Amino acid sequence: MRQGACRLTSGKATAPLSPLRRRRVARRDLNQNATGLLSPSEGDRPLVALSGERVSELRSRLGWAVVRAIYDSLPDFQRSRLEWMGLRPFLRLEELAPDVALIQALKERWDPECHTFLFPWGHMVPTLEDVVRITGLRVDGQAVTGVTYTSYQEQVERWLKLEVRGERSSLVRRTALQESLGVANACHRTGEGQADYMARLTEDARAVLAEEEGDAADRDLRRFLILVIGKLILGTRGDPVSCRCLHLLEDLSSVGSYAWGAALLAHLFDTLGTSSRETGVAGFFPLLQVWAYYHLPSLGRGVARRRGAVQWTPYVRENDAAQPWVERGRPYFGRDIWLHCFNTRPWERPGRSFRGIQQVTDWTVRVWEQLDDWAQRGKEVVSEATSDEDYFRAYARRYGAQVYKGTRRPLDPEGWIAYLRASSTPQG
Repeated sequence: MRQGACRLTSGKATAPLSPLRRRRVARRDLNQNATGLLSPSEGDRPLVALSGERVSELRSRLGWAVVRAIYDSLPDFQRSRLEWMGLRPFLRLEELAPDVALIQALKERWDPECHTFLFPWGHMVPTLEDVVRITGLRVDGQAVTGVTYTSYQEQVERWLKLEVRGERSSLVRRTALQESLGVANACHRTGEGQADYMARLTEDARAVLAEEEGDAADRDLRRFLILVIGKLILGTRGDPVSCRCLHLLEDLSSVGSYAWGAALLAHLFDTLGTSSRETGVAGFFPLLQVWAYYHLPSLGRGVARRRGAVQWTPYVRENDAAQPWVERGRPYFGRDIWLHCFNTRPWERPGRSFRGIQQVTDWTVRVWEQLDDWAQRGKEVVSEATSDEDYFRAYARRYGAQVYKGTRRPLDPEGWIAYLRASSTPQG
């Protein structure tokens, strides 16, 4: 696939689907074993903490607790600016324990050619509507793009007062970035509970952050935004944080105009295309995890960590009027549209030794067709399939071996769909 961009066809990649087919992979209730998800309309927070099978490197790569502690320590005027940027729902997400086995299993089902998951019942993939409802990030607006440079040292020194890792790099050391925000010691202390840990980080950050508006406060906000973008929205596998989006933060008043949710999805699709031998994904894995909990209820995942967790309700029952991010994104739902997020690498995927090195490329010129497609909101999806049988027959011919990994079972999509429907029916 082309780096940083992919085609999203009504959430189903490139295969044509009939209207009936689209209904069959539409929204479903979770069963009673898949509670613990809170919709954005409930308390203005898209997610609530869930239990996972085990803790892994995915958690440390995200640095969720650190980001939340810094956010909680920001002065009120800074949090108001973040709310105006449309980032408040995303920054109020609670930590999600990684379901490592699920993430890896999904990755092995990913087809990088058509950018979709291959299941026994057909294609499925997260859509822009899933992104906006699960994360609260904006999926409408300007594409996250611009120019990538050979070095970002001058920009990083000017706007962050930090240094990049090397002369030809866009990467800033995570520890240096966290230290500039007051959380240099982000490791748990022996015997320290989670509440005490978060209180310590919040207190440490509050001690160094500017309390009044001005140049220092603007620098604090840019540092925080780079941490959020580089470790959460467009997270990478390594520990350093990428600053390739820094020029988009020069004018802080324009940050809220970008479609950060669409960039998150494009970046996630890109990372799913890496080798299956690499565990986990570099992008925002909670989106993928919650999407699977919601759309694949027969997995029985998503058991609530604490009592009283709210059960996720179908999208069709959501109070969209209380979720302005959903209302704004609606013109982009169900469209055949290019997703774009300017590259972290040259056009061809290099080896790991080149990670962080950029080529000077103006993506507004290089991929102008994709960006024009985004500006026009893509086009309406028109299925070429005349019936579900045509779709399933074509799917079986092309993907049967991949779906069943060499087993001799016949392809029975109708049976699998019936199984999903039965498992999603609320129990007495």
